[in-house]
Order: sequence, then structure tokens, then C-alpha cells
Amino acid sequence: MIHRDEFGVQVHALLEADRFRDYGPNGLQVEGRPEIRKLVSGVTASLALIEAAARAGADAILVHHGLFWRGQDGRVTGWMKRRLQVLLAHEINLFAYHLPLDAHPQWGNNAQLGQKLKLSIDGRFGEQDLGFLGTPAQPLTVAALTALLQYRLGRAPVVVEGDGRPIRRVAWCTGGAQGYFEAAIAAGADAFLTGEISEPQAHYARETGVAYFACGHHATERFGAAALGAHLAERFGLEHQFIDIDNPA
Repeated sequence: MIHRDEFGVQVHALLEADRFRDYGPNGLQVEGRPEIRKLVSGVTASLALIEAAARAGADAILVHHGLFWRGQDGRVTGWMKRRLQVLLAHEINLFAYHLPLDAHPQWGNNAQLGQKLKLSIDGRFGEQDLGFLGTPAQPLTVAALTALLQYRLGRAPVVVEGDGRPIRRVAWCTGGAQGYFEAAIAAGADAFLTGEISEPQAHYARETGVAYFACGHHATERFGAAALGAHLAERFGLEHQFIDIDNPA
């Protein structure tokens, strides 16, 4: 068991949350009961996750995508009202960490994806050093990396093959990081992995020869919250459950 405020202080320090320029508030977003005994982790603070956490008897939810983002108008209506209503009715604390959870070198989304793919991490790139660089145990073909991604993530990636070169150096950044592709190319990557693809990236891949893999926003970001939640549960003596709400995005 741990007090809500102490939990927040400890997680904030662990993730070095204050050093990031982010799109929304990191840390406690909705205050619930003071004491935390059971922690549920998940990717997004959707109504489905919140309801599942309430059924599981959670005192706190830890997510990557919280409720509040820059540019929202602040009205508590519709989907926002329904999510908040369940949280408040069950006195569940909601903690959200966006970029700090992407970046953490051990428990973060990028570090965990690198571990799943057995990539040796040896560098960072891109804005706020969010992108990771690494190498596979041996050079991979595009087909081999595609198969590995499908096996580890449970879905086939969208692939733009580039020039078919052997993949010796991989750059990756989970979620909606398609804008990092040019930085990955400049960093000397043979392939770039992320969650999404926009129109320009296919042309960059064909023109530079660097392969591009869009593996799913949700699919690439399933591992950080689960790993961090398990670590915090062990550290503070909590019960922990990761709840994955399927998302085709």
C-alpha cells in the first residue's frame, strides 16, 4: 500500500517527467481515494479501460494516454463526462505519463519495444531524444523484420521497403512518430519503425532507400505501461493488473 501523493512523487521522479515539453499534464490527472493497494495499467484512459478497472477493484489507473490534452475546450460533456463519472464514482486515481513513458530507458515504450525485438540499444535521436537507435543480433532482410514485427505485435505492419538493403541499424519511436523519419534517416538508419504513416513518408522511403514500418499506434505502445506498472507494484507492494483494450489504430 502507498499513499496517492507519495506514489505520484515517486513515479514523477522515476520518469523525470518535469524535463519534457509535452502535449498535456503528466502525473495525477484525476484524484481518487488516498490509499493505493491495487494498480491497473493500460494504454489509454478510455471508458472501456476505466470500467474494466472499476470492476477489477482498482484504486489507481496508470496510462500512457490520459484525459487532458492541449487544445481541448475544457467542457465536461459527452465522452469526457462519462469517463470522469466512472472515475469519480469509484474514487479511482488516474495517473498519465505521455512522453516520459516513451523515453524512459528501461520501462518506457521504446525501450520495451526494443527488448521485444531483441535490438541492442546504442543511441537516441530526434526531438527530446525520444527516438531510439539499435542493432539486431545479425542483419535482417525487410521480410524477416516484417515477420518479426507481426509475431511480436500480433498484426502485420504497413511496409515501404526502401531499396531492400540489409537492415543493420534500426531507428524506432512508438506511436504517432512518423515525423521522426527524416531524423532517423539522418542518424544512419536502414529501417525506421513507428506506429503510423502519413503521405510523405512513403516517398522518403523510396527516395532514400530506408525501409519504413508502420506497426500500429496502440500495438507499439502496449508494453511501457504494463512494464512500469509491474515494476511499481513490486517496488511498493501493490497488486497489479494490465488491461489491454484492443484498438485497430
